[in-house]
Amino acid sequence: MATKTDDVTKTDDERAPQEAEAGTEGAQPAGQPTEETEANGAAPQEKTPSGVGQGAAAVVSAALGLVSLSGGWIGTVAAARETLVGQLQTSSNAGVAQQVKEVYGDAWHTTALWAGLFALAALITGVVVLARPAFGAPGRPQAAWIKSVAWAGVSLGVIGLLLAVLKYSDALLALPSTG
Repeated sequence: MATKTDDVTKTDDERAPQEAEAGTEGAQPAGQPTEETEANGAAPQEKTPSGVGQGAAAVVSAALGLVSLSGGWIGTVAAARETLVGQLQTSSNAGVAQQVKEVYGDAWHTTALWAGLFALAALITGVVVLARPAFGAPGRPQAAWIKSVAWAGVSLGVIGLLLAVLKYSDALLALPSTG
């Protein structure tokens, strides 16, 4: 097993151009059609999208729909802030109805508003995922699981939006009467 003495002292960077020249004599550059593919009429393979982005968007849509139903952290913090603001702005000699409205009613409406925003985001994201194949590669069908999760996001978004509107308009769990 003999080794070349001048090859041993060269670094990988110095050897790479020489090895590339020796190993690619007569080879076509990458991406160029060869005589064989031109004769067969075959084109080089195009990279097709994997649908990972659509799948991720579908999962985000479903997650936003769940957050719209559960209230989420932002809705809870915003409601607590509204409660504090209501307590600070309500004078001690205000009537009971005014105190209930300022302290609890505004917080309830804030929670409904944030839930509605999350529901709307879920609905829009799900619809975009479902409509995407119409504007993308027409011959490539969307994976069944992506459609299912996107439909779940749309459904949760519609339910969340409906509940948010009902809560905000006081049609669902209105403030108790004080008089």
